[in-house]
Formats: sequence, structure tokens, C-alpha cells
Amino acid sequence: MRLRCVVLDDFQGVATGMADWSVIEDRVEVVALREHLDGEDALAEALAGFDIVVTLRERVAFPGSLIARLPRLKLLVASGMRNSVIDYDAARAHGVTVCGTASSGTPPVELTWALLLGLARGVVEESTALRSGGPWQSTVGADLHGSRLGLLGLGRIGSRVARVGLAFGMRVGAWSQNLTEERAKEEGVELAASKEELLAESDFVSVHLALGDRTRGLVGAAELAVMKPTAYLINTSRAAIVDQEALLAALHEGRIAGAGVDVFDVEPLPAGHPMRTAPRLLATPHLGYVSRANYTTYYDQAVEDIQAYLAGSPVRRLP
Repeated sequence: MRLRCVVLDDFQGVATGMADWSVIEDRVEVVALREHLDGEDALAEALAGFDIVVTLRERVAFPGSLIARLPRLKLLVASGMRNSVIDYDAARAHGVTVCGTASSGTPPVELTWALLLGLARGVVEESTALRSGGPWQSTVGADLHGSRLGLLGLGRIGSRVARVGLAFGMRVGAWSQNLTEERAKEEGVELAASKEELLAESDFVSVHLALGDRTRGLVGAAELAVMKPTAYLINTSRAAIVDQEALLAALHEGRIAGAGVDVFDVEPLPAGHPMRTAPRLLATPHLGYVSRANYTTYYDQAVEDIQAYLAGSPVRRLP
């Protein structure tokens, strides 16, 4: 009897075409779900008949309470090598092996710049007006050359965003709780004296930090209040780093020029979520990791993880 594997959140319907699943078809039946499963009860019911689950990034949480309701589950494969929404202790206690995959930092870097440039030049507004017969030119774009780009975080992704900013002729500054002057100099950027100084002096602020106890709510009402009214905030990292209510208030009140956001407190966003209709907001549905190359890596290595598990030698085990 074959094992059963389910691939979650295959929104585009491409999961089974992005890798060669035929190498395991004699031992594993693969089913891909395009609709998101919301809530533990729905997940427990839908996943009860599967031995293997492949999940994208941190979109679906696997707390101990859910894992306990899936006695058939034996292997959980998550894209990426870090996942904060899986209860690893519970997985071990219930005999569930958890494996990951590689994940490129290139797609979120590129999307960061798509959002930043889209905001700076009013791309969405102008394109919509052109296509709908609206006014010919209604915005005046913000210049990147000579402006200041402030980065919250200068790690794997932030440092690459910095290099693009420098190529545009921007003055780039960075701040994080552990960032040193030596590390900043290595990337050719200025170390900001404080978070507040970075926010107050930057024309564009981009978030590139991991979510944790120290970064949750790092940018709140007080921080948004010190930003220039002409400044833009971009967040392609994690929604909880920026206080969502404070951001909505700042956008509605025009206290910042705009925001580019790819991450949200609830995903997928409910139809009536206020982020769907907020002014001065350029929003995308968490596309930071969604690229052909990344998806090919995710699903190729998911197949490899399943093969290795079946052979009794799991690879890329998490945590």
C-alpha cells in the first residue's frame, strides 16, 4: 500500500510540475491542494488521511495540538531551513520527522526593489489611470539617487538590498541590535546611531530582520511618528515586526508617504481585512519567496527529502 502525501497551498497549481515526483510514485501518492486550509479543525480533518505533508514556508502552523490529531503523519517537509510555527518537540514525541529545503535570498531582495520602485514612481496609480482612461500623469516621483535608504537589518538579504541601493547612488544606512560598525563598513554602509536616527533620517526604510522576541513590534506608533512625512516603509520580512494597527493609522492619516508590504498578520488576507483597502499602500500577497527558481528548489528537495526518508536516512532535518 502506497503512502499518501499532500502538498499544501499550491495556489498557482504548479507544485507537481516543478519537480519530478515520478521517482516516488511507486511508493507515494501525491495530492496538491490549491485552497488554503484555515484553522486547526479544518487542517486536522483534511490531513488525517496523509502520511507526508509538504508545507510552504511558515504559512501553516503545526502546533502540538494539531500534530497530536494526525496519528498517521510520519514526515513533515517545510520549505526553507528555519520554521518558527512547527512544534518540534511535539513532532519528536509523536514520531514525526521534520525536514527542510534550501531557500534563496534572491527573490525577496528583488521583490523589495519592485515595491520600493513601484512606490517611488507611482507605478500602480499611473498604470491604472492610463489603462482606465484617467488623467495623463498625476504623480511626481521620488528620486532614489542621493536619497537615504535605511535598512533595519544587514544580514543575508539586507546586505544585498544595500548593494542595489548603492548602485542607484543612494546613501545607505543600517541598524539592528547586533550590527557593528565593522560589519556595516564591510558592506559600504553607514551604521546608524540608533533605530530612531535611522527612521528619522531615511527617505526609504526597508525591514530585513528575523522575527523574534526582540524584533516583534520593533516598529510601532512611536517609531512611525519620527519618520519623514515624505518617507516610505517597505516590509518583505515578517508582518509582526511592524505594528499593523500603527501602520494602518499612519497610512490613513498620511503621516508617511506610503508603504510597500508583502507580509501580513493573517495570510491569506480575509476579504474584509483593512490592509486590502488602506490608502498609500502597495501590497503583494507574500510573493517574496515565489519565483521559478525557488519553487524548483523547494519541490525538487521535497522529493529528495521524501526519498531519503523512505530509504531510512532523512536529510536536511529540522530544527
